Amino acid sequence: MRIVIIGANGQLGTDLQPALRGHDLVPLRHADLDVCDAARLGEVLREVRPAVVINNSAFHKVDLCEDEPGSSFAVNATGAYNLARLGAEVGFTLIHFSTDYVFDGRGKRPCREEDLPNPLSVYGTSKLAGEMLVRNFCPRHYVIRTTGLYGLAGASGKGGNFVETMIRLGKAGPVRVVNDQVMTPTSTADLARAIAELIQREASVPYGLYHVTSAGQCSWFEFARTIFELCVMNVDLSPITSAQSGSKARRPAYSVLDHGKWIAAGLPELRHWREALADYLMAKGHRL
Repeated sequence: MRIVIIGANGQLGTDLQPALRGHDLVPLRHADLDVCDAARLGEVLREVRPAVVINNSAFHKVDLCEDEPGSSFAVNATGAYNLARLGAEVGFTLIHFSTDYVFDGRGKRPCREEDLPNPLSVYGTSKLAGEMLVRNFCPRHYVIRTTGLYGLAGASGKGGNFVETMIRLGKAGPVRVVNDQVMTPTSTADLARAIAELIQREASVPYGLYHVTSAGQCSWFEFARTIFELCVMNVDLSPITSAQSGSKARRPAYSVLDHGKWIAAGLPELRHWREALADYLMAKGHRL
Protein backbone atom coordinates (compact mmCIF):
# COMPACT_ATOMS: atom_id res chain seq x y z
CA MET A 1 0.00 0.00 0.00
CA ARG A 2 1.34 3.43 -0.90
CA ILE A 3 1.37 5.73 2.12
CA VAL A 4 2.46 9.37 2.17
CA ILE A 5 3.78 10.61 5.52
CA ILE A 6 3.69 14.40 5.75
CA GLY A 7 6.02 15.74 8.43
CA ALA A 8 8.13 12.61 8.22
CA ASN A 9 11.06 14.07 10.18
CA GLY A 10 9.05 14.90 13.32
CA GLN A 11 8.61 12.72 16.40
CA LEU A 12 5.60 10.80 15.18
CA GLY A 13 6.62 10.84 11.52
CA THR A 14 9.97 9.30 12.42
CA ASP A 15 8.36 6.49 14.42
CA LEU A 16 5.70 5.84 11.79
CA GLN A 17 8.30 4.78 9.24
CA PRO A 18 9.53 1.61 11.00
CA ALA A 19 5.97 0.87 12.17
CA LEU A 20 4.79 0.89 8.55
CA ARG A 21 7.71 -1.07 7.14
CA GLY A 22 6.48 -3.30 4.34
CA HIS A 23 4.31 -0.60 2.80
CA ASP A 24 5.34 1.64 -0.09
CA LEU A 25 6.23 4.70 1.96
CA VAL A 26 6.66 8.24 0.61
CA PRO A 27 8.10 10.24 3.54
CA LEU A 28 7.91 14.02 3.02
CA ARG A 29 9.44 16.69 5.26
CA HIS A 30 8.20 20.26 5.52
CA ALA A 31 11.12 21.23 3.28
CA ASP A 32 9.77 18.82 0.66
CA LEU A 33 6.11 19.80 0.86
CA ASP A 34 4.24 22.60 2.63
CA VAL A 35 0.58 21.82 3.34
CA CYS A 36 -0.18 25.54 3.01
CA ASP A 37 0.89 25.47 -0.65
CA ALA A 38 -2.32 24.08 -2.13
CA ALA A 39 -1.08 24.08 -5.73
CA ARG A 40 2.13 22.18 -5.01
CA LEU A 41 0.33 19.83 -2.62
CA GLY A 42 -2.14 18.96 -5.35
CA GLU A 43 0.60 18.34 -7.92
CA VAL A 44 2.46 15.95 -5.65
CA LEU A 45 -0.51 13.95 -4.37
CA ARG A 46 -2.17 13.66 -7.79
CA GLU A 47 1.11 12.29 -9.15
CA VAL A 48 1.85 9.92 -6.24
CA ARG A 49 -1.79 8.78 -5.88
CA PRO A 50 -1.44 7.32 -2.38
CA ALA A 51 -3.95 5.05 -0.69
CA VAL A 52 -3.32 6.77 2.64
CA VAL A 53 -1.96 10.18 3.64
CA ILE A 54 -0.83 10.71 7.25
CA ASN A 55 -0.74 14.36 8.20
CA ASN A 56 1.74 15.14 10.98
CA SER A 57 2.10 18.82 10.07
CA ALA A 58 1.25 21.25 12.86
CA PHE A 59 2.06 24.70 14.16
CA HIS A 60 2.28 23.53 17.77
CA LYS A 61 4.17 26.14 19.77
CA VAL A 62 1.15 26.81 21.94
CA ASP A 63 2.22 30.16 23.41
CA LEU A 64 3.58 31.45 20.09
CA CYS A 65 0.20 30.71 18.49
CA GLU A 66 -1.28 33.45 20.67
CA ASP A 67 1.03 35.96 18.95
CA GLU A 68 0.82 34.40 15.48
CA PRO A 69 -2.78 33.25 14.96
CA GLY A 70 -2.39 33.60 11.19
CA SER A 71 0.44 31.07 11.12
CA SER A 72 -1.44 28.78 13.48
CA PHE A 73 -4.59 28.72 11.33
CA ALA A 74 -2.61 28.53 8.07
CA VAL A 75 -1.04 25.21 9.04
CA ASN A 76 -3.52 23.70 11.46
CA ALA A 77 -6.73 24.66 9.63
CA THR A 78 -6.07 25.70 6.03
CA GLY A 79 -3.40 23.01 5.56
CA ALA A 80 -5.83 20.40 6.87
CA TYR A 81 -8.52 21.73 4.52
CA ASN A 82 -6.16 21.46 1.53
CA LEU A 83 -5.50 17.82 2.33
CA ALA A 84 -9.17 17.07 2.96
CA ARG A 85 -10.22 18.44 -0.43
CA LEU A 86 -7.50 16.41 -2.15
CA GLY A 87 -8.57 13.33 -0.22
CA ALA A 88 -12.04 13.70 -1.69
CA GLU A 89 -10.67 14.30 -5.20
CA VAL A 90 -7.87 11.72 -5.33
CA GLY A 91 -9.64 9.15 -3.16
CA PHE A 92 -7.10 8.54 -0.41
CA THR A 93 -7.75 7.96 3.29
CA LEU A 94 -6.56 10.91 5.39
CA ILE A 95 -5.24 10.31 8.90
CA HIS A 96 -5.10 13.66 10.67
CA PHE A 97 -3.91 14.36 14.22
CA SER A 98 -5.59 16.70 16.65
CA THR A 99 -5.20 17.49 20.33
CA ASP A 100 -6.73 17.42 23.81
CA TYR A 101 -6.45 21.23 23.72
CA VAL A 102 -9.78 21.36 21.87
CA PHE A 103 -11.35 20.89 25.35
CA ASP A 104 -11.56 23.41 28.18
CA GLY A 105 -10.61 20.84 30.83
CA ARG A 106 -13.43 21.66 33.21
CA GLY A 107 -14.75 18.10 33.31
CA LYS A 108 -13.97 15.48 35.94
CA ARG A 109 -13.97 12.37 33.71
CA PRO A 110 -11.97 11.46 30.57
CA CYS A 111 -13.21 13.38 27.52
CA ARG A 112 -15.20 11.41 24.95
CA GLU A 113 -15.40 12.05 21.23
CA GLU A 114 -18.99 13.27 21.51
CA ASP A 115 -18.20 15.81 24.24
CA LEU A 116 -18.55 19.44 23.20
CA PRO A 117 -15.17 21.07 22.43
CA ASN A 118 -14.40 24.46 23.95
CA PRO A 119 -10.77 25.40 23.28
CA LEU A 120 -9.10 27.99 25.50
CA SER A 121 -6.26 28.98 23.18
CA VAL A 122 -5.53 29.98 19.60
CA TYR A 123 -3.71 26.68 19.15
CA GLY A 124 -6.68 24.64 20.37
CA THR A 125 -9.09 26.69 18.25
CA SER A 126 -6.99 26.26 15.10
CA LYS A 127 -6.71 22.50 15.67
CA LEU A 128 -10.46 22.22 16.20
CA ALA A 129 -11.03 24.10 12.95
CA GLY A 130 -8.67 21.72 11.15
CA GLU A 131 -10.33 18.57 12.42
CA MET A 132 -13.80 19.89 11.54
CA LEU A 133 -12.64 20.71 8.00
CA VAL A 134 -11.22 17.21 7.59
CA ARG A 135 -14.40 15.62 8.91
CA ASN A 136 -16.59 17.71 6.60
CA PHE A 137 -14.62 17.57 3.35
CA CYS A 138 -12.78 14.22 3.28
CA PRO A 139 -15.11 11.18 3.07
CA ARG A 140 -12.41 8.70 4.11
CA HIS A 141 -10.83 10.15 7.24
CA TYR A 142 -9.57 9.26 10.68
CA VAL A 143 -9.11 12.23 13.00
CA ILE A 144 -6.97 11.14 15.93
CA ARG A 145 -6.92 13.25 19.08
CA THR A 146 -3.95 12.54 21.31
CA THR A 147 -2.01 14.12 24.19
CA GLY A 148 1.47 14.81 25.54
CA LEU A 149 3.53 13.32 22.71
CA TYR A 150 7.21 12.50 23.13
CA GLY A 151 9.47 10.48 20.84
CA LEU A 152 13.07 9.68 20.03
CA ALA A 153 13.33 12.28 17.27
CA GLY A 154 12.10 15.18 19.40
CA ALA A 155 9.40 17.65 18.40
CA SER A 156 10.17 19.42 15.14
CA GLY A 157 10.39 23.14 15.85
CA LYS A 158 10.51 22.70 19.63
CA GLY A 159 14.11 21.56 19.98
CA GLY A 160 13.27 18.31 21.74
CA ASN A 161 10.39 17.18 23.94
CA PHE A 162 9.22 17.44 27.53
CA VAL A 163 11.25 14.43 28.68
CA GLU A 164 14.54 15.73 27.32
CA THR A 165 13.78 19.25 28.54
CA MET A 166 13.22 17.95 32.07
CA ILE A 167 16.45 15.95 32.04
CA ARG A 168 18.40 18.98 30.78
CA LEU A 169 16.84 21.32 33.35
CA GLY A 170 17.25 18.77 36.13
CA LYS A 171 20.99 18.63 35.51
CA ALA A 172 21.24 22.43 35.65
CA GLY A 173 19.35 23.25 38.84
CA PRO A 174 15.92 23.45 40.49
CA VAL A 175 12.90 22.61 38.34
CA ARG A 176 9.35 23.95 38.66
CA VAL A 177 6.51 22.17 36.83
CA VAL A 178 2.75 22.78 36.77
CA ASN A 179 0.72 20.39 38.89
CA ASP A 180 -2.80 21.54 37.95
CA GLN A 181 -2.90 20.25 34.38
CA VAL A 182 -3.72 16.53 34.08
CA MET A 183 -3.32 14.60 30.82
CA THR A 184 -1.71 11.40 29.51
CA PRO A 185 1.89 11.40 28.25
CA THR A 186 1.93 9.39 25.02
CA SER A 187 4.86 7.68 23.35
CA THR A 188 5.00 8.33 19.61
CA ALA A 189 6.47 4.84 19.13
CA ASP A 190 3.34 3.30 20.68
CA LEU A 191 1.02 5.68 18.82
CA ALA A 192 2.76 4.85 15.53
CA ARG A 193 2.17 1.14 16.07
CA ALA A 194 -1.48 1.88 16.81
CA ILE A 195 -1.80 3.82 13.55
CA ALA A 196 -0.18 0.95 11.66
CA GLU A 197 -2.81 -1.37 13.16
CA LEU A 198 -5.56 1.06 12.17
CA ILE A 199 -4.36 1.10 8.55
CA GLN A 200 -4.16 -2.68 8.53
CA ARG A 201 -7.78 -2.92 9.73
CA GLU A 202 -9.22 0.00 7.75
CA ALA A 203 -11.84 -2.15 6.05
CA SER A 204 -13.45 -2.96 9.41
CA VAL A 205 -12.93 0.31 11.30
CA PRO A 206 -15.52 3.05 10.65
CA TYR A 207 -14.14 6.40 9.54
CA GLY A 208 -14.42 9.23 12.02
CA LEU A 209 -12.98 10.75 15.17
CA TYR A 210 -11.03 8.70 17.73
CA HIS A 211 -9.17 9.38 20.96
CA VAL A 212 -5.85 7.52 21.18
CA THR A 213 -3.33 7.96 23.99
CA SER A 214 -1.30 5.82 26.35
CA ALA A 215 -3.20 4.39 29.31
CA GLY A 216 -3.35 6.17 32.65
CA GLN A 217 -3.10 9.83 33.58
CA CYS A 218 -0.91 12.25 35.52
CA SER A 219 -0.10 15.92 35.93
CA TRP A 220 2.93 17.40 34.19
CA PHE A 221 4.56 17.57 37.64
CA GLU A 222 3.94 13.87 38.22
CA PHE A 223 5.31 13.13 34.77
CA ALA A 224 8.49 15.08 35.55
CA ARG A 225 8.87 13.37 38.93
CA THR A 226 8.61 9.95 37.28
CA ILE A 227 11.22 10.92 34.67
CA PHE A 228 13.67 11.86 37.43
CA GLU A 229 12.88 8.73 39.44
CA LEU A 230 13.50 6.42 36.48
CA CYS A 231 16.71 8.25 35.59
CA VAL A 232 17.84 8.11 39.25
CA MET A 233 18.30 11.88 39.27
CA ASN A 234 18.22 13.81 42.55
CA VAL A 235 16.47 16.98 41.42
CA ASP A 236 15.04 19.90 43.41
CA LEU A 237 11.55 19.57 41.87
CA SER A 238 8.62 21.68 43.01
CA PRO A 239 5.00 21.97 41.84
CA ILE A 240 3.58 25.29 40.65
CA THR A 241 0.20 26.41 39.36
CA SER A 242 -0.60 27.35 35.78
CA ALA A 243 -0.93 30.96 36.91
CA GLN A 244 2.59 30.84 38.36
CA SER A 245 4.05 29.38 35.16
CA GLY A 246 3.60 32.61 33.22
CA SER A 247 2.40 30.84 30.08
CA LYS A 248 0.61 33.11 27.64
CA ALA A 249 -1.89 30.51 26.39
CA ARG A 250 -4.51 28.99 28.65
CA ARG A 251 -4.43 25.20 28.85
CA PRO A 252 -7.08 22.69 29.97
CA ALA A 253 -6.90 21.60 33.61
CA TYR A 254 -8.11 18.05 32.92
CA SER A 255 -7.80 16.73 29.37
CA VAL A 256 -7.45 12.97 29.75
CA LEU A 257 -9.06 11.30 26.73
CA ASP A 258 -11.43 8.33 26.88
CA HIS A 259 -10.50 5.39 24.60
CA GLY A 260 -13.81 3.56 24.57
CA LYS A 261 -14.65 4.22 20.93
CA TRP A 262 -11.17 3.05 19.82
CA ILE A 263 -11.48 -0.19 21.79
CA ALA A 264 -15.06 -0.76 20.58
CA ALA A 265 -13.74 -0.61 17.01
CA GLY A 266 -11.59 -3.66 17.80
CA LEU A 267 -8.32 -1.75 18.16
CA PRO A 268 -5.92 -2.42 21.05
CA GLU A 269 -5.52 -0.19 24.10
CA LEU A 270 -2.06 1.34 24.31
CA ARG A 271 0.08 0.35 27.31
CA HIS A 272 0.44 2.48 30.43
CA TRP A 273 2.43 5.69 30.07
CA ARG A 274 4.94 4.66 32.77
CA GLU A 275 5.89 1.50 30.90
CA ALA A 276 6.24 3.39 27.62
CA LEU A 277 8.35 6.08 29.33
CA ALA A 278 10.74 3.48 30.76
CA ASP A 279 11.29 2.01 27.29
CA TYR A 280 11.87 5.48 25.84
CA LEU A 281 14.47 6.34 28.48
CA MET A 282 16.23 3.03 27.87
CA ALA A 283 16.29 3.63 24.12
CA LYS A 284 17.75 7.12 24.66
CA GLY A 285 20.48 5.75 26.89
CA HIS A 286 19.34 7.49 30.07
CA ARG A 287 20.15 5.73 33.33
CA LEU A 288 17.50 3.33 34.63
